Amino acid sequence: MIIGNLPEGSPARDLTDSQIPFEVAQLLDALENDEDVEVTGVEDCPVMQGDNLLIVRKIKLSESRISCVQFDRSDNVLVTIASWDRPITDDLYALLKPLPAELFQQG
Repeated sequence: MIIGNLPEGSPARDLTDSQIPFEVAQLLDALENDEDVEVTGVEDCPVMQGDNLLIVRKIKLSESRISCVQFDRSDNVLVTIASWDRPITDDLYALLKPLPAELFQQG
């Protein structure tokens, strides 16, 4: 499983409709799989995360063994999760709570 966080303005976020997310490409590379994989569809799904509603984009790929989802965090970071031969369940999103920006500031 690969989890990526792309900030706003990252060139890896600018994809064509059939182009796979960066994290999917990295997963295929790690598996030494050189098949041509394309996006075949996208489905927006609402998921409750505590008291918040999260809109998750399920990305359907031509390689059915890959599961891929994306969602935007409140700080405009695009989170992508790509998994090989394992479905991504709604329970996973509860584990991905964003950390406060203050934790990353240098003092």
